[in-house]
Amino acid sequence: MPEAGCVLVATEVLDDDSIFERTVILLLRLGSRGTFDGPFGVILNRPLYTKIKNVNPSFQDQATPFGDSPLFFGGPVDMSMFLVRASDNSRLKGFEEVIPGIRFGFRTDLEKAAVLMKSGAIKSQDLRFFVGHAAWDYEQLLSEIRAGYWAVASCSTELISDALTGDPSCLWTEILQLMGGHYSELSQKPKEDNQ
Repeated sequence: MPEAGCVLVATEVLDDDSIFERTVILLLRLGSRGTFDGPFGVILNRPLYTKIKNVNPSFQDQATPFGDSPLFFGGPVDMSMFLVRASDNSRLKGFEEVIPGIRFGFRTDLEKAAVLMKSGAIKSQDLRFFVGHAAWDYEQLLSEIRAGYWAVASCSTELISDALTGDPSCLWTEILQLMGGHYSELSQKPKEDNQ
């Protein structure tokens, strides 16, 4: 069963899906049945190879601490988000904890993050910015897991933290190899180019 802080690892069923093929999604919140508050998370391993200031021209003119931060594709749902990594969680009030040392915020929380940076509580490398996010209806996600679209895995804080500070392009392969068995074999499967 999925839970907040786990990762959803795309299986071969999603190999032809242009958005989710070979992705790793950190599930930020599970939500609940019967509400509009369903599960959501961010794709960890889809760098956009650009910086915030190149996408949002208003950041070029403002004295913002985020302009040179790299952007990642978080998913197809419009609301952008960011993850914050910190060893001292007591300084990160106002952000929801996903796993120890990792919290998240929405685009509307950028001002709080800027204040934390200016005070020295966090550094620019402690932040990872995502354009969009992935979201489901509660039953939809469970149905996709049962259909084999996603493998649900628990990961260490260190593995997630490393993915947030380094190059996450090998994260899909790394997690599948750690899972072993059929998943390890899947990680070795070459990517097919079906153009």
